[in-house]
Amino acid sequence: MAVKDRLESRTTHVTVGSTYDNVANLADAFIEKIIAKYEGTRLGRQELYAEILTEVPGALWKREVIEQYRVRRMPALARVVVAVDPAASDSEGSAETGIIVAGVGEDRNAYVFDDVSLHASPDGWAKQAVAAYYRHNADRIVAEVNNGGDMVGYTVRTVDQGVAYKDVRASRGKQIRAEPVAALYEQGKVHHVGYFGELEDQLCTWVPGEKSPDRLDALVWALTELMLDGHEAADIF
Repeated sequence: MAVKDRLESRTTHVTVGSTYDNVANLADAFIEKIIAKYEGTRLGRQELYAEILTEVPGALWKREVIEQYRVRRMPALARVVVAVDPAASDSEGSAETGIIVAGVGEDRNAYVFDDVSLHASPDGWAKQAVAAYYRHNADRIVAEVNNGGDMVGYTVRTVDQGVAYKDVRASRGKQIRAEPVAALYEQGKVHHVGYFGELEDQLCTWVPGEKSPDRLDALVWALTELMLDGHEAADIF
């Protein structure tokens, strides 16, 4: 906390450099052992990239829990979904469209293994979601339609008529939807395959009552579909 307060002081000037800025001067053994060991981890963000990572009181997700169950590889997956949280608009300053890919293995654990969220027009995010659907041999695209209504499914179908698609409509508050998903993390049933900095930052800084961000919403939809039997109103076509 003292470091954070000092960084936020108006009298402090902060200069940040990563380990990679000095890689030409590092021994090969250091690169092989230290960088290879910590790249793609929370500790690596601090030690290799000089980021200050803090916990937010009241946040449902904890960094140490995500880190504890992080994996480098995943088993064969029984089912894969691409979950989409469409942005309300593509104007400058609007939120990104959250697009998260996750699957469930025969071990009944979930694996989050791709984040292709982006700031784009409806046609742009639909193409991104469809591309992820085919790249990962997904079983379905799941998209929230509270804001876009039928236009969300229409946009996906315009890009590709052949994808399996499911509308999901939130019938409960975001905290109520997010809590059982966060609980799955605490139970060790969700694993991030590799590292997803922006997604994990959103998870670990969102406090119920605040507007939930794009990647977090898409993740909640993905894991609800895979692990919680899709317990929200849905239309499938």
